[in-house]
Amino acid sequence: MTGADRIITTDGIDALVLDDLTHADLPHLTWSGSPSHIRSVAKLLDRVPTGEIDYLTIRAPDGTPICKGCIDYTQHADAGTMEQLATHEAVQGRGLATRLIGVCEERIRHRGLRWAVLGVEDDNPRARALYERLGYLAYGREAVGWDVEDEDGTVSRYETEITLLRKAL
Repeated sequence: MTGADRIITTDGIDALVLDDLTHADLPHLTWSGSPSHIRSVAKLLDRVPTGEIDYLTIRAPDGTPICKGCIDYTQHADAGTMEQLATHEAVQGRGLATRLIGVCEERIRHRGLRWAVLGVEDDNPRARALYERLGYLAYGREAVGWDVEDEDGTVSRYETEITLLRKAL
């Protein structure tokens, strides 16, 4: 991450490339989750050609993804729903998620949708504080779940409830 840190410090986060995540990027996302998470990202990438999904990334100077996020245009009426937002631990707190969310909002707005929506778990106050700083307001709760994989490869289902936040665009 030294190269990304150097660019962020000298040229700002806008100097880092922000573009679409691809299947070729999957081997470089191990920092963002377990193998089951990577399979989930792959399934979402499979939906990109349908127009239901956009999946974006910010890249380190060597081209590897260091921040990522998906927009699903099918989950909530008149909204683009951001999910799987994650920033590599080595560059957290440097503004990358803020930049990525801003571009996601532009894509949602470009589709003529009224709302940007995202969800946050109660045990993630840092993320919630970021979203609220960016103008997102809580408006509901939603039950969600996903597969998690432990170190020996055992997959189990994680179920939780998230707070939904939205922002008018």
